[in-house]
Amino acid sequence: MQIIGMERLSLEELSDELDRGAKFVMYSWTVSIVVMTFRRPSQIYFIPAGKSRFAKGLPFTLGSMVVGWWGIPWGPIYTLTSIFGNIRGKDVTTEVCHDIKQNVTRQAVQARQQAAAQTE
Repeated sequence: MQIIGMERLSLEELSDELDRGAKFVMYSWTVSIVVMTFRRPSQIYFIPAGKSRFAKGLPFTLGSMVVGWWGIPWGPIYTLTSIFGNIRGKDVTTEVCHDIKQNVTRQAVQARQQAAAQTE
């Protein structure tokens, strides 16, 4: 899982940001082709504390407004859903933090197993 916006953060820096109110957010976008309409999620974005979630979701909102409403009947429905959902974005902070903790734990266990195997 690639998260956009946290490429250079250490675990300590990430923890500090989360304590200050940073969020992991997803947006949605809609595109219609006459009778077919697709609503898709974006990748996950890391929004630092004090930064606007709305501003990060604006490209998805504007894109949906231009190419989303064309399809009948779901185009307008999905487009409005994307627009209103992108105002704040979908907060997935809890799920991402859980995944990060699992990965860190898994890596620590693997490192211990490798160290034990090398000493034998």
